[in-house]
Amino acid sequence: MTVASRTEITGARRIVVKVGSSSISGENAEKIQPIVEALAAAHGRGTEVVLVSSGAIATGMPFLALDERPSDLATQQAAAAVGQNVLIYRYQQALRPFEIVAGQVLLTAGDLEHATSRSNARRAMDRLLGLRILPIVNENDTVATHEIRFGDNDRLAALVAQLISADVVVLLSDIECLYTKPPTEPGAEPIRFVAHDDDLAGFEFGSVVVNSVGTGGAATKVSAARLAAASGIGVLVTSADLVADALAGESVGTWFAPAPAAR
Repeated sequence: MTVASRTEITGARRIVVKVGSSSISGENAEKIQPIVEALAAAHGRGTEVVLVSSGAIATGMPFLALDERPSDLATQQAAAAVGQNVLIYRYQQALRPFEIVAGQVLLTAGDLEHATSRSNARRAMDRLLGLRILPIVNENDTVATHEIRFGDNDRLAALVAQLISADVVVLLSDIECLYTKPPTEPGAEPIRFVAHDDDLAGFEFGSVVVNSVGTGGAATKVSAARLAAASGIGVLVTSADLVADALAGESVGTWFAPAPAAR
């Protein structure tokens, strides 16, 4: 089905929700619980939910006595190997009261670029959803190299949504919505609605930001949202703190309307 507006999110058949490292790691690790509660509420009304979760490297850092995100690939891979295990455990612990089982799906860019592996990934995801499992997807940081990375999990979420023919993508951020320029600058105005053919060239979206735990930024979310919307998938960009409102179809965040003829 085509979800044309926020209010129709509650009727979506399949939803992809993406959460970033900064929202669920370090002192924000406790936010996993309310995020899971919102996912469980959607799951409980029959929606098939896929979670694209960053955070493997950030979660693994304390176990390797690292104070900041490592810059070399080998240490990133080591942190991801440790952190992915802990991250999935935390999600499953939060899901247990709802009697929902998580399934881990790790992908590289090559998995979605080649026909055979792409078909395998789609079949596995369809089967997990058919079994009422909640797939938790992340880039396979332990084996991915700089040359074959997705670049950010916003793009991964859009590509997964295309892969499984999702109806909606919800990109969770640290701010409530997108702005016409960085929100700390004078004159920044909130953007509540973006039509599929709107020209956003005049807006100043921040470029990719690398912080102490992850990568991302407004620009990556806009790029991913346009990619998904062009495929006929509606996209909502909002704060992780508002995930329950987002999945309940409330008037929050920035809505990217799907291209009408794409589905």
